[in-house]
Amino acid sequence: MSSAITPRSLDYSKWYNELVISADLADHSAVRGCMVIKPHGYAIWENMQRALDDMFKATGHVNAYFPLFIPKHLFEAEEKNAEGFAKECAVVTHYRLKNDPLHPGKLIADPEAKLDEELVVRPTSEAIIWNTYKTWIQSYRDLPILVNQWANVVRWEMRTRLFLRTAEFLWQEGHTAHATAEEALQETRQMLDVYADFAEQWMAVPVIKGVKTAQERFAGADDTFCIEALMQDGKALQAGTSHFLGQNFAKAFDVKFASKTGTLDYVWATSWGVSTRLMGALIMSHSDDKGLVLPPKLAPLHVVIIPIYKGLQELENLVKACEPLIQELKQLGIRVKLDTRDTQRPGWKFADYELKGVPLRIALGLRDLAQHQLEIARRDTGVKQLILMKDAPEIIKSLLNEIQDGLLQRARQRMQAMSHYVDDYETFKSKLETTGGFIYAHWDGTAETENRIKEETKATIRCIPLNNPQESGTCIYSGKPSTQRVVFARAY
Repeated sequence: MSSAITPRSLDYSKWYNELVISADLADHSAVRGCMVIKPHGYAIWENMQRALDDMFKATGHVNAYFPLFIPKHLFEAEEKNAEGFAKECAVVTHYRLKNDPLHPGKLIADPEAKLDEELVVRPTSEAIIWNTYKTWIQSYRDLPILVNQWANVVRWEMRTRLFLRTAEFLWQEGHTAHATAEEALQETRQMLDVYADFAEQWMAVPVIKGVKTAQERFAGADDTFCIEALMQDGKALQAGTSHFLGQNFAKAFDVKFASKTGTLDYVWATSWGVSTRLMGALIMSHSDDKGLVLPPKLAPLHVVIIPIYKGLQELENLVKACEPLIQELKQLGIRVKLDTRDTQRPGWKFADYELKGVPLRIALGLRDLAQHQLEIARRDTGVKQLILMKDAPEIIKSLLNEIQDGLLQRARQRMQAMSHYVDDYETFKSKLETTGGFIYAHWDGTAETENRIKEETKATIRCIPLNNPQESGTCIYSGKPSTQRVVFARAY
C-alpha cells in the first residue's frame, strides 16, 4: 500500500493525481498522454458500462462497431466537425516500417508504403458512421436507426490528466438516424435523461441538465444538450453530452430517404456519449483524504471480510464460519471477498481497502465468533458496529442502500451550498475566487461577452438550464438586458 496521499485542502489537484495512482485505478503509460487502466479501475468502468448498456437497450438501442480509421476525405465532408477536431487528430500516413540503412537496429516509415490517402484515427465517429448509413438507408422503412458503439477514441491533448483528459480514452457513442426533426430532438432529450438518471442513481452525482451556448456546442451540431456536475473543489465537470445534429451529416454524406408520400428528404441525426471521464467525476465527487469512496452500485466489491487470527488453525475455523455468510450474501447479489492472505497484517488490509473504497469492511476474530457476532465498518462515515452473524445479510443489504442514498444526498447538499445567484461582475469574480461552484448570472446572449468573461476569469457558461425560468435582468458584464440566468463555472 502506498504512503498517505496529499490532503485535499492543501492541494486538490495533487490529491486527485495521487489518489488515482495509490488506489490502483490507473497509471501513466509509455505513450505520452495515454493511460493504463488497472484492474481495479477497469472493474469500476465495467460496472458503469453494464448499467449504461442496459439503459441503452431498454430504450431500443443496439450495439455495433465501426472502424478506428477514417479516410481523410470522409473526415473533411462535414466542414464544421472537421474544423472542430482538426487540431486534435492523429493521422496515419504509412502502412509499413523498414530498417533504417543509416542507423542499424532502427526502423523508419517505408517511403514505398506511403498511403494513397491519409487516415484519421477517430476522434469521434460521425463521419465513418454516416458514410455507412448512406448504404443502409433508402426508405422511411429503414428508420429509425438506433445504434451505439463502445470504443476508444484519440484526441491529441497536450495537457493531460488521468481519466479527465487523455490522448486516448474509452467511451460509448450513440449515433441515431430519424425521419423527422421532432423524433431526433426527442431522442436527443431522451438520452440526456438517461445520462442524468445514471449519474444520480448509479454514480450518486447530482447534475444540471441544460443546453450549451453556440460557442460551446459540439462541432457539427445544431444543439448540444449536456449534464454538468460539480466537484468538491467547486469546479464543474461536463459529465455527458447529447447532440441534435439536424441534417448536417446527412447533407454532407448525401443520406436521403423516401418518405411515405414518395418525396426525398435528408435524414435527421443525433449523437451522444459519455467516457472514462466519468471515472474522474466519481473520484472527485465522493472521495476523501483516506482514499476512494465508492457508491455501492458501482463498487467492484461491496464487502470485504478480514479474519483476525493467530496460526493456521484459527484461520481455518474463521474461514469455515464465514462460508454460510458468504453464500447468503452472494445470493442477495452482494459482491463479497474473504481476504485470507498471510502476507499482510490486518491493519494494512484495513487501510488498503479503505484506500480502494470498498463500502463495507467486516473484521472477524475468534472472540467475535464465540459470541456469534462480527464488527462491520462503513467506508463513507467510518462508523463501526457489532452485529449478530445471523442478522448480517439483511443489515449489510440495508447499509449498502443507505450508503448509496447518503452519498447522493450529501452531494446534492454540497451542490446547493455551492450554487450562487449574483447580479454584478465584481461579486461574480469574488465568488469564483473564494468559493467557486455554480454561479447563476444574467448574460446578454452575445459571443463577445461570453468570450470576454472567459478571458478575464477562466469561467465558462456551462449550460442554459432546461426549463429555465424567464427573469428580467441585466448582463453582469455588459449591462445589456437579459431574460434569464445561465450557469457559469470554472471547469475541468
